[in-house]
Amino acid sequence: MVITMGCGDACPVFPGRRYLDWTLADPAGQGIAAVRPIRDEIEVRIRGLLADLLPTV
Repeated sequence: MVITMGCGDACPVFPGRRYLDWTLADPAGQGIAAVRPIRDEIEVRIRGLLADLLPTV
């Protein structure tokens, strides 16, 4: 699984891998108040991805 975050064609390609492109705001140069919602969105997406990938017990 390869997750990209808006790098488009600039991202390296690893043949045979599943790709997801998550469009997120760029935190570069942002203050903590702007970065926290981005961090929280990444956490939500990772938790959702894990729920999809891992079998339920």
